[in-house]
Amino acid sequence: MLTLNDFEKATEVVKKVAIETPLTYSDYFSDTTGNKVYLKPENMQKTGAYKIRGAYYKISTLTDEERSKGLIAASAGNHAQGVAYAAKAYGCKAVIVMPATTPLMKVNRTKSYGAEVILKGDVYDESAAYAMKLAEEKGYTFIPPFDDPDVATGQGTIAMEIVKELPLVDYILVPVGGGGLATGVSTLAKMLNPKIKVIGVEPAGAACLKASFEAGKPVTLPNVNTIADGTAVKTPGSVIFPYLQKNIDDIITVEDEELIVAYLDMVENHKMVVENSGLLTVAALKHLKAKGKKVVSILSGGNMDIITMSSVIQHGLIARDRIFTISVLLPDKPGELVRVASLIAEEQGNVVRLDHNQFVSINRSAAVELTITIEAFGTEHKTKIINSLKKAGYDPRTENVMM
Repeated sequence: MLTLNDFEKATEVVKKVAIETPLTYSDYFSDTTGNKVYLKPENMQKTGAYKIRGAYYKISTLTDEERSKGLIAASAGNHAQGVAYAAKAYGCKAVIVMPATTPLMKVNRTKSYGAEVILKGDVYDESAAYAMKLAEEKGYTFIPPFDDPDVATGQGTIAMEIVKELPLVDYILVPVGGGGLATGVSTLAKMLNPKIKVIGVEPAGAACLKASFEAGKPVTLPNVNTIADGTAVKTPGSVIFPYLQKNIDDIITVEDEELIVAYLDMVENHKMVVENSGLLTVAALKHLKAKGKKVVSILSGGNMDIITMSSVIQHGLIARDRIFTISVLLPDKPGELVRVASLIAEEQGNVVRLDHNQFVSINRSAAVELTITIEAFGTEHKTKIINSLKKAGYDPRTENVMM
């Protein structure tokens, strides 16, 4: 059984490598949800994620012999960097098995801490199976990413910091992949104050803990499909599952589309880069059935590669109607293009891209197809621009847009 003494010990050990990330009060999310929302920015950790806490504490509990054999881990990225960083601090060899789909930035960052990286499998579960096979064959010491009491205890130091800084916290929202972070945070939070509600948040396309709670035991999803790669886990930890059953008060699932717009909210209102898994607790705020409460959203990491970042921003702008594309048919005569552009300009729309095709029809009264991508302030502004074109006699059709 995990004890308060375990967490106190872990807190002192973890201080050697982890930053004590201060809570950030969010005016924006507080105003939009009716709660007092605080962000726990673990995306600001040395390795860009909370995982360094559990990895370092776990390695600290090993014997010199276990460390000397070399360490091996499987991870979609953040645990990999945590283990690599901690192994380097202890002077140990580290081998990390990562899914082949892992963003290049996470692979390179892991290598930068001195670890050997092997790309194997499409999801974490396949990488973990290969890592455990290598551990058995070569005698490496396996460092689990979540299904281990010591790892969970290290992650739980986040709750110690939250309660220390905000003693009267009512809700803590915690991302869930395999459940290590949720185990540590919920177990310690309940020890410190049983009245604290701890809510697990999962991507809808990888809701393994919700399925397991409904079944009353750990279950394996047939597949996972989510942009939140750090929480794309098929099976929650079996060792830590009883802690989750006991201490998690509820689970919220979040669709990928909600993560996309949450990314925009974080960048525009807090100037923070938070990866999709870390955004789970931000997207979940609007689903929380509470008002006037002190709520902490744990931002578990910020390791997002530039290509993913640009794609998320683009899709977020489209989802918020900040970028949209329309097509209109014009008479084939001088001045029509200028007329349409003027109508858009009068409504303060900004033309991002324009395609003028004069050969779509032999009917000269509607022979030219004009496809325009426009930047707007949002849905209301988009509607205003389209209505202006309609009043002028055009019939704008909304098109799928990719910038």
